[in-house]
Amino acid sequence: MSHPKKPEHDTHKPDAHDHHDHAPHGTVKSYLTGFILSVILTAIPFALTMGHFLPASSLVPVIVILAVVQIVVHLYFFLHMNASSSQVWNNAAFVFTVLIVAILIVGSLWVMFHLNSNMMPGMMPTE
Repeated sequence: MSHPKKPEHDTHKPDAHDHHDHAPHGTVKSYLTGFILSVILTAIPFALTMGHFLPASSLVPVIVILAVVQIVVHLYFFLHMNASSSQVWNNAAFVFTVLIVAILIVGSLWVMFHLNSNMMPGMMPTE
C-alpha cells in the first residue's frame, strides 16, 4: 500500500476570505456585555448628579472612579486588550500613551498651581 506523497510546499492560496491576522474578535455576547456595562457606568454618574444624592466633594471622586472603570470596560470589551502574548505591542503602546498623557496633565496642573507664586512682583493682584 502506498501513501500519497505530501507536497513539499504549501499549495494553499489565500483568498479574500482568509483571516490569518490572529487578531481577537469579539462575539455578540461580549459586545452586548460591554455596551450594557457602558450604559450603566454612564447612567450612574448622571443619576447621582441630577438627583443630588452626594455632596460635590464626594461626587467628583465617584465620577472619576466610574470613568476609569468605563475606560477599562472599553479597552477589554471593544478594543480586546488583555494580557495575552499577542497583545504585547498594543499594551506597550497603550502604556506609553498613558504615560505621556499623565506627564502632560500633571505638568500642566503643576504649572497652573504654581503660577501665583512664580509671578513677577508687579503682576501680583491687589486685594
